[in-house]
Amino acid sequence: MKSLILTLLLAVPWLAHADCLQRLTSPPDAAGHACLREAYGKPPERWPAPHVDADVQWTELGPLPERAPAPAQNPFSEAKASLGEKLFFDPRLSRSGQIACASCHEPDLAFADGRRVSFGHDRAAGRRNAPSVVMSGFSEHLFWDGRGGTLESQALMPVVDPLEMAFSIEQLVRRLRASEHYPGLFAAAFGSGPLDGGQIAAALATYQRTLVRVARNTRFERFLNGRRDALSDQQLHGLHLFRTRARCMNCHFGPAMSDDQFHNAGMTYYGRKYQDLGRHEITGKVEDVGRFRTPSLRLVGRTGPWIHNGLFPDLNGVLNFYNVGMPRPKPAPGMENDPLFPKTSERLHVRGLDSEELRALRSFLDTL
Repeated sequence: MKSLILTLLLAVPWLAHADCLQRLTSPPDAAGHACLREAYGKPPERWPAPHVDADVQWTELGPLPERAPAPAQNPFSEAKASLGEKLFFDPRLSRSGQIACASCHEPDLAFADGRRVSFGHDRAAGRRNAPSVVMSGFSEHLFWDGRGGTLESQALMPVVDPLEMAFSIEQLVRRLRASEHYPGLFAAAFGSGPLDGGQIAAALATYQRTLVRVARNTRFERFLNGRRDALSDQQLHGLHLFRTRARCMNCHFGPAMSDDQFHNAGMTYYGRKYQDLGRHEITGKVEDVGRFRTPSLRLVGRTGPWIHNGLFPDLNGVLNFYNVGMPRPKPAPGMENDPLFPKTSERLHVRGLDSEELRALRSFLDTL
């Protein structure tokens, strides 16, 4: 492959210049693939600049750290991570003793659950899809609507949610204090201090910050770490499209591949079945109607069904919707002056990618 690229670069002088990227065909010919190999054979900080809106404060894609950063008030320790792992898989955290954190975040499903919406206590169905928690340590706005804040503040919310684990912190603490092994494990992880809700949350958060390891064993991660042959020609074309014509880096950038912000993708279903006002339910702000947190794209090919309510069973369907600019609902009669009628984000425009380009983009996403 390297000798072919060199031959093409010598035979076709314009390949040695940045403007060769402007001459790509769909799909790229051999010269185009050689051009892409040359452009993306450098470290990420030297890749061609992405196409983003002028106000986007993007950061470059890059390899992931060994674990997500820990706050000063909850520094990492192996003892806490081990305790958090035990708690994460323990159904005793639920009222019924039958539901664990892992019930909705299964390791074999990239720590999602493969359902449109999850079920909880007494098989009660929620209204939102359970996202993967592999990258949760990189967000400051957990849950689809951002109500969770940090991992520590989020950790026990499912425990007390009546539709999820339907328990209470007080009852959970009593249950763990009365168990045979947990008091000693908490003492080993935290030293002095009583076993309480704060310690439970800190242990769970510490474990979740280690889950990034799952996303570090991917084809794209190997590519970022210098294995430039880790992506096929089609996947490399998809990476270029992701950064340019598809304009995905308006919202999906940095090692976590998310801006950790909230956007309305036109899927609010306002006034209809499946209505969900998203971030507005937390802030009460009109501009937040229908906005949901940008998910990380790490492991995206393994975490369907997609969007906040799981209505897309096929990732190709999501790409097709984005390609046409996402839905832009019009007010029904009587709603013309409704101040809450949602507006699809201006970040989203018609992309006009052809079928070959969509396949390349999908192929790239499958490497994440």
